[in-house]
Amino acid sequence: MKAIQITEFGGPEVMHLVDLPDPIAGPDQVLINVSAIGLNFADTVQIRNQYVTQQKLPLIPGLEVVGTTPEGKRVLASISEGAYAQKVVAHKSAAIEIPEGVSDEAALAMLVQGTTAWHILKTFGHLVPGESVVVHAGAGGVGSVAIQLAKMWGARVIAVTSSDEKSVLAKSLGADVTVDAKSANLAQAMLDANNGKPVDLVLEMVGGKTFDASLEVLAPFGRVIVYGMASGEMATPVNSISLLGSNKTITGFWLGHCFGKKELLDDVIAQLFILIKSGKLKPIIGATFPLSKAGDAHRAIVGRGTTGKITLDPAL
Repeated sequence: MKAIQITEFGGPEVMHLVDLPDPIAGPDQVLINVSAIGLNFADTVQIRNQYVTQQKLPLIPGLEVVGTTPEGKRVLASISEGAYAQKVVAHKSAAIEIPEGVSDEAALAMLVQGTTAWHILKTFGHLVPGESVVVHAGAGGVGSVAIQLAKMWGARVIAVTSSDEKSVLAKSLGADVTVDAKSANLAQAMLDANNGKPVDLVLEMVGGKTFDASLEVLAPFGRVIVYGMASGEMATPVNSISLLGSNKTITGFWLGHCFGKKELLDDVIAQLFILIKSGKLKPIIGATFPLSKAGDAHRAIVGRGTTGKITLDPAL
């Protein structure tokens, strides 16, 4: 089979297309003939060995695939590594059957991005109708789903984007107003977008000054949910005492703790599939790259030149 493998940690340049033996399914595993591979920002840090968990060489990157089992079932599967390949093995409990009416790419957009958007809004954000929500990277994989869910659940949605094109996309998905991520005074821009009022919930994955601005504009009883640090920049340290007088909450979210928990992953994905089939949720598929061009896909993600979900085609 063809696969992308790395033998040293680094950037996109360390990924190479190679021929490898087909994997063999062990006990409680299933072999999957891959038809589509999902990319996540996490992949770009996985190959640098800067992921939440330590990686070992040689490494086939990637965490999610869609494909067909020997019994002919089309499944969405999560794996700890090895997704950038034409065949993978996954634990049987991690393979979720995909219903008719949900495309391979749409299914991939739900495993990480869809469930993350769901949890940071509902499980951790405790969103209620009428609240204001700031969605950073509003045109991204998580952001494009979060905008739609937040609007569906009755929020006023403020999307922060980095280009006019992404702003147009965010508004088409339901954002009430957009903010330029490059604003000289981002905090003031977010307040202006909320009619001068502090905001109730911020979905933050940029880090650095973006986090600082997000905490600054938070209303009493407001919540910042941190689920990434795409800028690679550390935020200003927070004095815990300062949270007392403002009733502000800072919560971290990592999807890894949801894996293996049916009620936090499988059941949420099932609900998202229902929304897709009903037409209430539209996954945005930004681009599909050939497997052999995985490095170009990583460069596009890191360069913030993508929108929605990015996938790889293992046949190319």
